[in-house]
Amino acid sequence: MSLFDASRQRTKIAAEVVLPEIPVASRLSIKEFQRIDRAGKMLLWAAVEAWQQTGWSATEDQIPMVLGTTSGGMTLGQDFYRQAFGSGLSTRLQSTRITHYQPQRQALDVMDALGFSGPVSIIANACASGSNAIGHAFEMVRSGQYTRAVSGGYDAISQLVFAGFDSLQALSPTGARPFHLRRDGLTLGEGAAVLCLEELDSALHRGAQIHGEILGYGSATDVSHLTQPHPDGDAALATMQAACEMGRVEPRDIGYLNAHGTGTLLNDSSEARAIARWAGDDARNLPVSSTKAGIGHLLGAAGAIEAVVCLMALAGQWLPPQGPTDEVDPNCNFPLVVSPQDREFSLALSNSFGFGGANASLLFGRRI
Repeated sequence: MSLFDASRQRTKIAAEVVLPEIPVASRLSIKEFQRIDRAGKMLLWAAVEAWQQTGWSATEDQIPMVLGTTSGGMTLGQDFYRQAFGSGLSTRLQSTRITHYQPQRQALDVMDALGFSGPVSIIANACASGSNAIGHAFEMVRSGQYTRAVSGGYDAISQLVFAGFDSLQALSPTGARPFHLRRDGLTLGEGAAVLCLEELDSALHRGAQIHGEILGYGSATDVSHLTQPHPDGDAALATMQAACEMGRVEPRDIGYLNAHGTGTLLNDSSEARAIARWAGDDARNLPVSSTKAGIGHLLGAAGAIEAVVCLMALAGQWLPPQGPTDEVDPNCNFPLVVSPQDREFSLALSNSFGFGGANASLLFGRRI
């Protein structure tokens, strides 16, 4: 951890993003870009990259934006209170921090940068936020309400969130080891991912590059405990079933499952049981991995990042590894992907589960 002093914390490691020092090319001025906080800058970089790939142009049409996050501009809040309760009476930059701390501000910055407008929805549903945001945007297009939508998730590491997870002893001092028998916690990460969703006929008509299709989405609430999942993963089972039912596929059709897999004792065992209940005997042939082992747990951005991982894997026909796992949790009746593998497959499922019982699953298909 280099973003702040973590010497007083039990855990001192995290997966930090190295942000480019130059401003992202957009309609924003340099001064406007500099006012954006760390989380907003990551979101903006991802949004500009996604927008450029679509071939969309600035338009008068309304394009909704749905974003998932847990802490948003938390670093701005930290800095505000540090200055407000610190020595001296300076109010320099405080008004900017208040303005940009508003939850819709990062989305509006993206719209200003890219030259479009539309309704903004912010989903703060713990670690399922990113998947819920993509799922909600998917439903907006699927229902015919909109032809296009911009969606994704973003979160930056803040000292408040880091210290909070550390005080719960949820962070691993050595690094997350999802589904390992001797796992001891998660590793926080940060980042952003943005997907531009478009109705299929519209994309085909204009000859767009299609990275993949969203075929199904499931969401369910687990009321078992405020922070602990149901031991048998009841809600997780429900989301996987719902996503596959919408996509009209069976567990045996899934070629890869990107697990939520945080590396905490309770999450991994619960998810492993849910996968076993959902897939049954077919779990023995289902490759599973948690990419949080390599990039950390990105909280509200996790589901969006992992959606992109699934789309990349489908496009490249490879399985994302999570690294060596010499002692596997006995609840896992599925093969863990521990090294890079080439694999032909056409369907991928991504799981996201969070505090408060938030659960979501997204089903992706390869478009040839």
